[in-house]
Amino acid sequence: MSLTLTAPTAPTAPAAEATASPLAPREQEALRHIASGCTYLQTARNMGLSKHTVDAYLRRIRAKLGINTTAEMTRLAVAMGL
Repeated sequence: MSLTLTAPTAPTAPAAEATASPLAPREQEALRHIASGCTYLQTARNMGLSKHTVDAYLRRIRAKLGINTTAEMTRLAVAMGL
């Protein structure tokens, strides 16, 4: 008797999940404000948050997506349709 090992296969994701954004809704909202030209303070006021929370959202976005600049975030927002 011989055993054969096979790698497990990942289940196929539905089309909606495949195109889903890796960003949380509030992160998307913060990104939309920044991409439209708002400052961190203006974004915070529009969202009812502190400037520090907006900064945390944007740091998380940069980390998740591997981007470094506001220009890259703006390009991403346009590509995402935000």
